[in-house]
Amino acid sequence: MTTPLVNPPLVEAYESDPERFAPPRRAELRPPNWLREPLLHFVVLGGLLFAIDHVLVSKADDPRTIIVTADVDSEAVETFKAARGREPNAKELEALHRVWLDNEVLYREGLSLQVDKGDPAIRERVIFKALSVVDSNVQVPPADDKTLRAWFESHRDKYDEPARYDFEEAALSGESSEAAVREFVTALNSGTPGDAKAGLRVFKGRPRANLVESYGPELAKALDEAKPGVWLALATRGGWRAMRLDALTPPKPAVFESLRGVVLQDWKDAIGSEQRTAAVRALAKKYTVKYETPIKGSIE
Repeated sequence: MTTPLVNPPLVEAYESDPERFAPPRRAELRPPNWLREPLLHFVVLGGLLFAIDHVLVSKADDPRTIIVTADVDSEAVETFKAARGREPNAKELEALHRVWLDNEVLYREGLSLQVDKGDPAIRERVIFKALSVVDSNVQVPPADDKTLRAWFESHRDKYDEPARYDFEEAALSGESSEAAVREFVTALNSGTPGDAKAGLRVFKGRPRANLVESYGPELAKALDEAKPGVWLALATRGGWRAMRLDALTPPKPAVFESLRGVVLQDWKDAIGSEQRTAAVRALAKKYTVKYETPIKGSIE
């Protein structure tokens, strides 16, 4: 029986919290933010990433051999595109592979421990039960203020209040070439109403990272330098836009003392996740992993 490949609610979870999909940190690499954190909650990701339980075992006579098939690669790319709007690069595809392989190892270990009894063919439950066995051996050590402060400083982007932007966008209903947008902006700044030609969109309190993701870094930089109340013709990754900055709230650094409890819990979660990941990766050493189709540009 073929299980569903994509779980839509979990695609939304993936999109909103991509850091869950990160492989372990490598000192020699500087990957993007979503790749920097250790893997969290394998079982949730198992529902999102290719719940395929039939092709791998059937294609390998040796139960200690895991074959990453072309189906896995295809599903990885399509799932990523649906959530992020683009194809994954080599590092991102490697991260998706690591998540899938971790879940496959847990699934097979769960079967070997016979935790599938009473849950025939329910992959996620087998993974969950196997992960529970791993979790029983996770021991998070106590943390002092020095340890927590160091962790806090290395994860400031998680706690600092980002710069926030209030702005407006007048979207032309017809041609939106650079020349057309510049002409429209000139008319708006001279006091000519633009309602007949465009639809107005108002944005309040948008964080800088959201601007960069939606429009591109050049747009964010342009708004950083913009004078409030003046319409500008700005190039974005989606084309030329007529935009006006209304207000810019500067970033505000977080204070460790006021967030110590939150930081402690985050640190515990991260250390527990690192230990859990290390335990699963140790189990994975029992298996031989083979790739059916080499990936162009892969760093595996």
